[in-house]
Amino acid sequence: MTSQPTLKKAENGPGGPEEPGPGLQAGLKSRHLSMIAIGGVIGAGLFVGSSSGIATAGPGILLSYALVGTLVVLVMRMLGEMSAANPTSGSFSAHADRALGPWAGFSIGWLYWFFWVVVLAVEATAGAAILESWIPAVPQWGWALIVMVVLTATNLVSVGSYGEFEFWFAGIKVVAIGAFIVVGGLAVFGVLPGVDSDKAGLGNLTEHGGFLPNGPGAILTGVLLVVFSFMGSEIATLAAGESEDPQRAVTKSTNSIIWRIGVFYLGSIFVVVALLPWNDPSIKEKGSYVAALDSLGIAHAGQIMNFIVLTSVLSCLNSGLYTASRMAFSLGQRGDAPKAFGRTNSRGVPMAAIIASVVFGFVAVFFNYKFPDSVFLFLVNSSGAVALFVWLVICFSQLRMRKIIQAESPEKLVVRMWLYPYLTWATAALIVFVLGYMLTDTEHDGRETVLLSLLVAAVVIAIAFVKEKVKGKTAAAEVPAVAEDTVPVEK
Repeated sequence: MTSQPTLKKAENGPGGPEEPGPGLQAGLKSRHLSMIAIGGVIGAGLFVGSSSGIATAGPGILLSYALVGTLVVLVMRMLGEMSAANPTSGSFSAHADRALGPWAGFSIGWLYWFFWVVVLAVEATAGAAILESWIPAVPQWGWALIVMVVLTATNLVSVGSYGEFEFWFAGIKVVAIGAFIVVGGLAVFGVLPGVDSDKAGLGNLTEHGGFLPNGPGAILTGVLLVVFSFMGSEIATLAAGESEDPQRAVTKSTNSIIWRIGVFYLGSIFVVVALLPWNDPSIKEKGSYVAALDSLGIAHAGQIMNFIVLTSVLSCLNSGLYTASRMAFSLGQRGDAPKAFGRTNSRGVPMAAIIASVVFGFVAVFFNYKFPDSVFLFLVNSSGAVALFVWLVICFSQLRMRKIIQAESPEKLVVRMWLYPYLTWATAALIVFVLGYMLTDTEHDGRETVLLSLLVAAVVIAIAFVKEKVKGKTAAAEVPAVAEDTVPVEK
């Protein structure tokens, strides 16, 4: 694959300077960015995690998805405003650095990196389990090693190689879920040729205990179960920094987030709860999508869905490694990580950042196999609320960055947050409310997740402040020495 032109160094705009030096390369094409934006919304969590949400809230899970979807649309609008004004591989971490202070950029950047290296282990294990069921001759740890090595190699080749893999992974997800919505929708309305499903129908939304069989409170519990399946929507803003037209890419992905969530999340979940009664045992036993396909009499439904889930897992692994490495690269560029992380090779690939990320991913995989109920469980729970922390930081960063952009470069406000600042404050309040509600949830480990995540966040923030204090003392100690050297000596 030929090397793409190097990204030019941007002027110091309202979001701060772009990465200096040869840096990253503009190797992502428009079609790559479009599919990365779409695929980032469709995570493996949608396929494997929706059954517990349906069992908890019944058809009312649609309201849970709608609530979280609205939250993501608002947060992405804020992030789009800042990223369109200053596209950078550090995305919200770089914006927080400028808007709230270096401690904020350092803290949220490292927490986000931590989240994704843990995700690498979760997804590698999930993918290995599927592959072992197909080819049991290779042990599960062997498959985990294989998929990690292959996707690491892909990311090390070039950003264009990552984009090409993600284009096809995301393409398969999009086609599969699109076909599911069309076929399932036709069955719901009784017009699917050759299929006579006695369970399908809009009556499933209100029968079997009503639309909210477990009461209105189940909607909020459903929110806790589905909120983390939306993580990944922000990947397009990180990847835009390596595209040929970053501002256009960010604007396009931000403006399309509404229909992407509406179609792929609300559309597919609507089909599931309309095809089957929410309390049908098969949803919990087989998974919501497999049960829905089985109800239509589609042969090998389980294997078809396993293939789609595997594709989603590989897509998440691919993007997770890319995202973690680019965040590490940005931290290295800003002096918040080892300098080696902020360097690229001749192909514009941050090799040190990629290798460091995958090494920690391998360590997490090891913990998953060796200490699944202790060390690895701690890693998963302590990173679980990072998504909400990231969204909250985006809210507060946007409140400050809007004023900075308006004062310095108002022409760069090509994407604007609606009803600023009121809707931004309302979004932040909703996120805080969700975090507070999680503290009351003992049944689904919500309290433990928030408390452990807050503990890790507190440690990282403390490190950030200590780092700034040491940096300040070092700078103060150097000033007199410089001043003394510049005093003219009398002859």
